[in-house]
Amino acid sequence: MSTTTSTGDRARLTSPPRIRSLRLGELTVTYVPDGLVRLKPGGWLPAATPADWQAHPGHLDQDGLLVAGIGGLLVERGERALLIDTGLGPESHPDDPADPFIGPLHGGDLLRNLRSLGRDPRDIEAVAITHLHPDHLGWAWSTEPGAAEPPFAHAPHHVGAPEWERRDLAAEGGAPAERLAVLAPNVRPAADGEEIFPGVRASFTPGHTAGHTAYTITGGGRRLIAFGDALHAPLQVTYPEWSCGIDHDPDESAGHRRRLVEELSRPGTIGYGGHFADVVFGRAEPAAGRGDGRFTWVPVA
Repeated sequence: MSTTTSTGDRARLTSPPRIRSLRLGELTVTYVPDGLVRLKPGGWLPAATPADWQAHPGHLDQDGLLVAGIGGLLVERGERALLIDTGLGPESHPDDPADPFIGPLHGGDLLRNLRSLGRDPRDIEAVAITHLHPDHLGWAWSTEPGAAEPPFAHAPHHVGAPEWERRDLAAEGGAPAERLAVLAPNVRPAADGEEIFPGVRASFTPGHTAGHTAYTITGGGRRLIAFGDALHAPLQVTYPEWSCGIDHDPDESAGHRRRLVEELSRPGTIGYGGHFADVVFGRAEPAAGRGDGRFTWVPVA
């Protein structure tokens, strides 16, 4: 049983993400790709069995891997602009057969894609970070060729206060202290429920990391929940008990994921899954034909 409703949607589950936009009243939200990573399902979602993947073959590519986009979410209100997460930056890593979690990955396209949308990095007045992993921080510490500082060094970087307080844990996730030191002068620890940009509020959702933070964007009578790495794959909407193999606290992560899926099923609510291949915007809707109270991810853009 597929978690989407059409042949086109199923194909998008293993396709690299492309630029996609939604309107929320006076706000425009746009997914800005930076790169791609392919994840090894056995390590990444260890609770899923081979039989589970056989029942959902459309979620794995021809090599049996999960396709996960890497990028940022541009939030625009007139001339003002916020960027949620900054991608991996200009890095590329081949597959390491000894790594049970991550296959090949690459980044570096975010700034070019921002400019194609008519936004120079200097137009970004603030950055919001969901958590301190390198595929969400890359352009917060990387520079373009010939540049003296990272492209968003002029802007405050909002990070959930518990996440920044426990930044000592970030090194094991690939963000060592010397890299965090680059963005440290710009960090503004965000409180739970704080409005960091008009219509955008932070919400603590620990589990994947100690202070993982989601951002709820409200406008035009609708809300969009940018849930970061609370979910990595559309199939977790159907099976929220499947925690990620690198979650800081898998039980806490699963608890937040169950509540999140319920929220994503409410009227007027949309989710943004930055790692959801080419189905980054969607809703949780009752899974057709199951009758077991589970949900499915249905793209809306």
